Amino acid sequence: MASVLAGGVLFAFIAAVIVFNAINLNEAYGRGEPYYSRTTNMDKWSDPLPILAAVDGAAVILIAGGVFLWRRIGKAMR
Repeated sequence: MASVLAGGVLFAFIAAVIVFNAINLNEAYGRGEPYYSRTTNMDKWSDPLPILAAVDGAAVILIAGGVFLWRRIGKAMR
């Protein structure tokens, strides 16, 4: 039971990181040609890639630790 719960938490965390990245990239770069409302504040625009890289790096570390614990819980349950 604990192994299934840990797997579910890992899956939810991975899904949350993917959604976070997709929302931020879509907001920053969007779809289609730039139009007036998108280009009016270009002086205030900042590149989201450094922040997303930091979030993804932290997520990789947390996921690796979670997989380690998940495997450890699975072995302890046997």
